[in-house]
Amino acid sequence: MEGKWRNLRLIHLPVHASWLNQVELYFSIVQRKALTPNDFGSLEELGERLIAFGRRYREIARPFEWTFARRDLERVLERVETQQQPVLRLVA
Repeated sequence: MEGKWRNLRLIHLPVHASWLNQVELYFSIVQRKALTPNDFGSLEELGERLIAFGRRYREIARPFEWTFARRDLERVLERVETQQQPVLRLVA
């Protein structure tokens, strides 16, 4: 993909870091608040529910209060680094 679009940079994030991606947070909220249960009679009904949710969410949405601090990130990175250390094996 990077060969096709010269301004594209792929960045691989750990699977447990979806909180870094704001749209993932929003999609999670949409899934829980608007799409569950999945009981739509038609695509039009699905579209109407999504539009109504979007309107309502814009009225009530507030900034997220992050509880994951720099210290927490440093601990996670230390654990990742420790787990990625090469293992030396002695051959007898």
